[in-house]
Amino acid sequence: MVRTLSTAARAWVGAFVVVSVVLLVARLVGADAVGEVAQWLAMPALAGVLLSVARWPRGRLVNLVAVALGLSWLGDLLPAFAGEQAFLVMVGCFLAAQIVYVVAFTPYARRSVVHRRPVALVAYGAVLVGLVAVCAPHAGGLLVPVAVYGGCLVSMAVLATGLGRTAGLGAAVFVVSDSLIALEQFVPGWSLPGQDFWVMLTYLAGQALLTAAVLQHNLAQRKAPPVPVRLAVPQAAKRDNVTVLV
Repeated sequence: MVRTLSTAARAWVGAFVVVSVVLLVARLVGADAVGEVAQWLAMPALAGVLLSVARWPRGRLVNLVAVALGLSWLGDLLPAFAGEQAFLVMVGCFLAAQIVYVVAFTPYARRSVVHRRPVALVAYGAVLVGLVAVCAPHAGGLLVPVAVYGGCLVSMAVLATGLGRTAGLGAAVFVVSDSLIALEQFVPGWSLPGQDFWVMLTYLAGQALLTAAVLQHNLAQRKAPPVPVRLAVPQAAKRDNVTVLV
């Protein structure tokens, strides 16, 4: 598919790849200033990929996912200027992003595990309950916001399966990213070597896979042949003939 992309789309794909590599390397070696700037650029680059590759008319799904990427970008950017409220600002922005994702994916619920593999909901529920339970002892007044965010995050992951395996995998990886953040924030003694690297790797991969799935859906829809309108003209003609005879 890369060969069929426009020059602008290729440029956006290249920009996202370069920014992602810089971000991951920066997190791995502890170059925080470089990593922060790269993180601010990642979601705009991915949104550029989405909007430049999607075919017209883009439709509801593409437009909503573009909004979700924009809110994710705010979640990456604003905490740097929020001081002591940085975590709450980040959670608020990403909560809004998850809500938009849920709205975007809801029309495809009948294709998701909710209808096709309802037993899988047990696993999603276990992840949500387990994560909240682990964070609860030290979440304090943030327990309710954490639980609400977790519910929206897991709902997004469930509904994303309606777009196919790519979206389902991307959403699951996104859940891993946010779970790592929650564990670091609320579980004393949590120590994962390369924590920031793994958070960013799963975040970028999750968002990229969701975007890829949305583009696959968009391109498939635009290639679908139009539904033929049958008998419309003959019926109209028949009514005209009857009118003339009368």
